[in-house]
Amino acid sequence: MNQTALVIIKSMGIGDLCILIANIHAISKSTGKPVVVLAQKNTQANSILKNDPHVKEVIELDKKGFFNIIKKIEPYKFSQSYIYSDSLRLYMISKLSGIKQIFHYKFFSKRGKNFFKTAKKFTEKILNVEINSQSKIYCSNDDIQEAKKRYNITGKTKNIICGISASGPTKRWEIKNFIKLFENLNSKHECRFFLAGGVKDENLIQQVKDSSIGKNCISLSEMTIAEIMPIISSCQYCISNDSGFAHISSGLNLKCLVLFMDSPPAAYGLYSKNISIIVPNGQTIDTCTHNTRGKDKISFDEVLKRSLEIIN
Repeated sequence: MNQTALVIIKSMGIGDLCILIANIHAISKSTGKPVVVLAQKNTQANSILKNDPHVKEVIELDKKGFFNIIKKIEPYKFSQSYIYSDSLRLYMISKLSGIKQIFHYKFFSKRGKNFFKTAKKFTEKILNVEINSQSKIYCSNDDIQEAKKRYNITGKTKNIICGISASGPTKRWEIKNFIKLFENLNSKHECRFFLAGGVKDENLIQQVKDSSIGKNCISLSEMTIAEIMPIISSCQYCISNDSGFAHISSGLNLKCLVLFMDSPPAAYGLYSKNISIIVPNGQTIDTCTHNTRGKDKISFDEVLKRSLEIIN
């Protein structure tokens, strides 16, 4: 029987995948083999886990294809599945695929729970080991060296990944604040800013490019995640809204300053030693959550001060 384990991730976000990587590695080490990951396309798991020695393969989790998913995974004859969800549907998919050992969250139990702590406790209980929640993303050294050469990334400048976008406008610090921040940082250190966003963020990126700091900025908006990762690996720092780019940067061991204004840092920031957290005035790491709507209460002076602390 094939002893390879299947890890199933229901979450759609890049950040969610990045947070779960430490658990994926723990399962691989416990079984003594690389695992197969079943994840949605939006997580970019194929690119993020491409060079991971603990991952044998990534299979796309179709959003609605119940029997199609069974058809995909049944031939692998997995002995175990680890489901990072309380989904009855995913449990039935594992069951009907012939998997004998199925580990899953208690059904209908996940709502309102801390994302990374729930996953950590789940994995630790099954494997009977303590897990360091700090995720590690692997990137090809050849690709990193090529990125450094192509974009002239050297130690002579402060090379900063800038996550100016987010999954929604309430999670995004105003672009004028980022422009002012970049100008201030560059007045104290020679900086290059790599603007991390997608094609839908072209308006934000163009505002930065049209500003006085624009000549120091490089847009990553038309690149794939696979193309962006070696660039991130070549940089030293990340200043970002709570976004997938922040979590990729953390996994690639950058020093990250992450602005949480409408999402819970206790669930999405404390898992990583690489992430320093800023919350709106009047909030704490524990009180800031979904629907805080605090983007206008993020202190510019605090962000500038903490940014300088990181890059110094």
